[in-house]
Amino acid sequence: MARRVAYLGPPGTFSEEAALRYDSAAELVPFPNVSAVAAAVSTGMADEGVVAIENSVEGSVTDTLDLLIHESSLSIRWELVLPIEHCLLVKPGVQAHQVKLVFSHPQALAQCRGFLERCFPRVRAMAALSTAAAVEQALASPEPAAAIATRRAATIYGAEVLARGVQDRVANVTRFVVLAQEDHPPTGNDRTSVAFYMAEAEDRPGALVEVLQEFSSRQLNLSKIESRPSKESLGKYFFLVDIEGHREDPLVAQALERVRFRTGKLKVFGSYPRYKSD
Repeated sequence: MARRVAYLGPPGTFSEEAALRYDSAAELVPFPNVSAVAAAVSTGMADEGVVAIENSVEGSVTDTLDLLIHESSLSIRWELVLPIEHCLLVKPGVQAHQVKLVFSHPQALAQCRGFLERCFPRVRAMAALSTAAAVEQALASPEPAAAIATRRAATIYGAEVLARGVQDRVANVTRFVVLAQEDHPPTGNDRTSVAFYMAEAEDRPGALVEVLQEFSSRQLNLSKIESRPSKESLGKYFFLVDIEGHREDPLVAQALERVRFRTGKLKVFGSYPRYKSD
């Protein structure tokens, strides 16, 4: 029986393309937002879920980070990186000079900001739940409209490709992660993602440096570190760290135990194979 993989739908999104690359034999199940994808995996409607977590142009996908920090107990089991080519889609027959609205997901609109400012300076940008949903909205709009979406979406929904490669950076890639009930066993080439915040008693000058030294003193490379608001009080943050290595590796396990001791809360999102480009 094919495993069921949830993704941000409807069909034709980059998330669907990432899910297909992850497992082309899977039964793909679309959901309207990232929280719904996670809920589907948590409740058994899907075995795994594919969500975007980081873009090379616009940075982290905050909806996914906040979900992992505050809402979900799921683990990251896999990661993959997908090249992103945005296309401008319209209802067949609509000309560029007629377009009054451009629909897309906020991340896609941001990744194409320069193109829109140059070519459509007077067009209103409208946020959609996904790039594929944007195509449906553009086709149904009473005003001449366009959507920023995938070429596959044009085929699925009967739209016309008015322009290709409209993203502002040619080297535009998005990192996706696969959420599951458990993370991945060690492979020897792994990454571990965690989040922590400082307890009030430990919130003092040098405290964060001391936490990070638990990794550097063990020669553990950190491939990313960033912060997100705790949503509890102003000035209180979660720090998110990607560590090269698996949580079961002795040195990583030692470091995490010391970080747990030094912080108010440590949440391990999971360990998973590091992405390898073809």
